[in-house]
Amino acid sequence: MAEDLLDDEEIEQRLDELGDWEREENEIHKVYEFDDFASAMKFVNDVAKMADRYDHHPDMLISYNKVKLTLTTHSEGGLTSLDFDLANDIEQTIAL
Repeated sequence: MAEDLLDDEEIEQRLDELGDWEREENEIHKVYEFDDFASAMKFVNDVAKMADRYDHHPDMLISYNKVKLTLTTHSEGGLTSLDFDLANDIEQTIAL
C-alpha cells in the first residue's frame, strides 16, 4: 500500500511531537547512546523486530555504544506517516 508524502508543515509538526529527532532533507534521524556495545546491540535487535512488524526498516549505523537510526520511505522518495509512526513507537516502547 502506497503512503502519501507529508508536506513540510506536517513534517515539522510530527518532528515536534517526537522531540529530539532531526530532519535532513527527506530523512529523519536520531543517535542513541548506551552504556556498552551489548546494550546497543539489544536496542538494534529490538528495533529490527519492531521494523519487521511495520514492514518498514530504518537504516542503522552502529558505532560501539552509539546507534544512529535514519528513517525515510524509499518507495515514495521522502517522509510519510510510516516514518513518524515507527519513530514514535521506538521512542515509546524501546528507547526508555
